[in-house]
Amino acid sequence: MDPSIIALGAVWYLAFLFSTTCHEAAHALAAKWGGDSTAFEGGQVTLNPVPHVRRSPFGMVLMPILSYAVGGWMIGWASAPYDPHWERRHPHRAAWMALAGPAANFTLMLLAAIGIRTGIALGYFTAPDSISFAKVTMPLFGVEPTFATTALSVFFVLNLLLGTFNLLPVAPLDGSSVIMLFMPESAALRYLDFMQQGNFMFIGLLIAWQAYNYIFRFVFDLGLRLLYPGMHYG
Repeated sequence: MDPSIIALGAVWYLAFLFSTTCHEAAHALAAKWGGDSTAFEGGQVTLNPVPHVRRSPFGMVLMPILSYAVGGWMIGWASAPYDPHWERRHPHRAAWMALAGPAANFTLMLLAAIGIRTGIALGYFTAPDSISFAKVTMPLFGVEPTFATTALSVFFVLNLLLGTFNLLPVAPLDGSSVIMLFMPESAALRYLDFMQQGNFMFIGLLIAWQAYNYIFRFVFDLGLRLLYPGMHYG
């Protein structure tokens, strides 16, 4: 295998591992602040990826590697435990817990964007002629991406993907709980009862995966327009 593909895969995996760990740690911390210490007691309030990998080895190790081998980019999953009885007592707090994960991803995306814009302002980076997931920015001098430009590009794209995908309002994604923020608590409880009556996980993931192929094109284009005002990529 081409060493450059392996090196790029290593960058993708490090970005995925850190981003997913931040996502799950944010869930766990928000739950603890909201009165549910389940994830805290399970060791999930940490930026150490080991407890998260132990809980979801397939989603955090095998699936990212397989998705990179097949498609050239990474996707996967993890989870933080919570008390369903706490969720019923405090559905709005549970919704904030759900929102904390995508919020962590958007924060990382913003930090990557700041890094890119800072590099451009200092004369190290420039906007590329064409965009790919691993080439959102390029060195000003030179024709090949550097570790810094590749890492910032991957962090920007991956966290944009993780944040927006998880906000889709279908189970088991975070968005299916976030929507409880917009309901009175009585309606949120009825919603929880409805969601527990059937197994919506497979159907929800199928719908989300199919829909996101179209949604991400718009989201990615919007992200690039905000990163590079006045520039347009086809």
